[in-house]
Amino acid sequence: MMNGPARAFLYGSGVFTTIRLIDGKPWLGEKHWRRLEHDATKLGIDISQYSESMVRRGLDESIPDADKLDALKARITITDERPSPHWSDVTPQVPTNVTFLVSPLRIVPRPFKLGVSPHLINSTSPIAGLKTWNYLEQTLSQAEAKSRGLREAIRVNEHGHITSACMANVFWLKGDEVFAPALATGCLPGTTREFVMENLAVREIEAEIGELQDADAIFLTSAGLGVVSVDEFDGRALAPTRHPILKLVPD
Repeated sequence: MMNGPARAFLYGSGVFTTIRLIDGKPWLGEKHWRRLEHDATKLGIDISQYSESMVRRGLDESIPDADKLDALKARITITDERPSPHWSDVTPQVPTNVTFLVSPLRIVPRPFKLGVSPHLINSTSPIAGLKTWNYLEQTLSQAEAKSRGLREAIRVNEHGHITSACMANVFWLKGDEVFAPALATGCLPGTTREFVMENLAVREIEAEIGELQDADAIFLTSAGLGVVSVDEFDGRALAPTRHPILKLVPD
């Protein structure tokens, strides 16, 4: 029997991570690699043929020397090249594949407007909290937000609890306390999120959207954004802030 289409092509079986590059070097590289290993294991993808140093060399070779001092981001994708058992029973010679994509960091537009997405996150999904190659739900959610003139939107889960933005993690400030959604909500355990929580006192909670509507400040975090303050949430202007969270991620 011929080798059939790969599971990555058929089902989006694969994992990826987006890394901020500082002077051509991956920021929080160990955290990103740890998540790739964790998420691949959860999906049943064997990536033991790769090591962190091997993938790092591949990433280095993907960055042109002329660009290494620019503000960059890189995506590392590991795809499941095994054929689906529904289409083939042939064992592939190459069970997984690694690809790299490098591009400049984009300037965050202002004002940064945030709303509420109509698309829920299922906290019981087997891929909740994993960064899989199947990212269509997130991209469609963000496209819907942009169609309303928003930069991003907050997604809640089936219980109405704040989970994340479409493409970023969320923190908010109320008084002197910083809050974040608990992982039990189904939010992605982002590497920038993890770094923020290692350097600030943050309370992880399960909270409804009203908590954001009453917040003094809202912040989104991701490798691409770094940490960005929100100017407007759900039509309400938020006062500028100089909170220390904004200084945690290097430019």
